[in-house]
Amino acid sequence: MIVPGSGSQSLAASLADALDEPLAPVEFEWFADGELLARVPEFDGGRAVVVAATDSSDAHVELLQLQDAVAERADEVVTVLPYMGYGRQDERFQAGEPVSARAVARAISTGTDRVLVVNPHEPGIGEFFDVPFEAVDAGARLAEPLPGDLREPLFLAPDAGAVDLAATVRDAYGEGATDAFEKHRDHETGDIELSPTALDAAGRDVVLVDDIVATGGTMSEAIAHLHEGAVGRVFVACVHPMFAASARTRLARADVAGLYGTDTIERVASRVSAAPAVAEHL
Repeated sequence: MIVPGSGSQSLAASLADALDEPLAPVEFEWFADGELLARVPEFDGGRAVVVAATDSSDAHVELLQLQDAVAERADEVVTVLPYMGYGRQDERFQAGEPVSARAVARAISTGTDRVLVVNPHEPGIGEFFDVPFEAVDAGARLAEPLPGDLREPLFLAPDAGAVDLAATVRDAYGEGATDAFEKHRDHETGDIELSPTALDAAGRDVVLVDDIVATGGTMSEAIAHLHEGAVGRVFVACVHPMFAASARTRLARADVAGLYGTDTIERVASRVSAAPAVAEHL
């Protein structure tokens, strides 16, 4: 049975269809002091697949409750994290800081038999879990909503770390080249500076590809560089459309021809489901 978190209902429903498994009704109640109670009243045994993006601290608590709600009756609990919050806090930069990804992974491990994470920003976080861990690559799904008439498409990563993802989208699309900006971050101010791509993008349609768009700062700067170079249309494709703060406005002002994400984080830009990629691991 597929057990959806409140922030992953569309993905959970698509996954239930892909696997031909029932979708559990889940009830949520909030008490006057702000505490949450999550119930799964109709789960009666077998495998429980808990699908819950942890894109907020409250979502982490909800996930732990859903795991515990099915644990005593389940033959197996599989936890699918479409998006794993705190996953980018994978190391300690100053004395006294936590390794938050490790702390979260350990907590999640207590209520499950195995964990699937869709496109973790740092693949090494799998080592923090105390149960079997699998990374699910949903990058190829981003090719589906792209226009079929891209002109000499260039699949461009905002930094070297996303080049493989850009290549995955390019391969799924069926044609095009890949390249990346060079990104330099000022560790004191947090400001990011991009160096232009080596390939000549003039006149070409460009698909900017990244695993997550959070504030939109890097993407909007990349788009500005591209338009200065007289490119064709610019599209943005990301697995996790977080769009924190004014990210969506930033991208709209940057003159984007299309914005596509998956439903790992459910937003207006979630134009394609990651469910088929997740289903392959279940």
